[in-house]
Amino acid sequence: MVDETKPEKPLFWIGRSYEDLLDCPDEVRRSFGFALGLAQQGGKFVAAKPLKGFGGAGVLEVVEDWRSDTFRCVYTVKFAAAVYVLHTFQKKSKIGIKTPKPEIDLVKERLKRAEEHYREWIEQPKKETP
Repeated sequence: MVDETKPEKPLFWIGRSYEDLLDCPDEVRRSFGFALGLAQQGGKFVAAKPLKGFGGAGVLEVVEDWRSDTFRCVYTVKFAAAVYVLHTFQKKSKIGIKTPKPEIDLVKERLKRAEEHYREWIEQPKKETP
């Protein structure tokens, strides 16, 4: 459910997540964009699942299959005032559905960067409008 009375949260991209999204097929980009838009509005895409190893539903993953390839978009909604895209990638391993360890390690590193950015961003004095 989307709360239309709340303003849309800003979306921040960590590392190469935006450039990597642009490398995805159009259909995959649209699906990921829809999921991120819902997150900005306080909602949750039906196919978004908590990423294992991150302690709850603060880090979500959307998996999209396109032709014979699998693409993933990982983002966090753990911050009250913003959504951060941590990683977008094509899963290369053909064995199992588990997210490969190097990808998980990258998500963990980018989550730390998102936490630092959020702290700095939220502490900035807000400009008052006249």
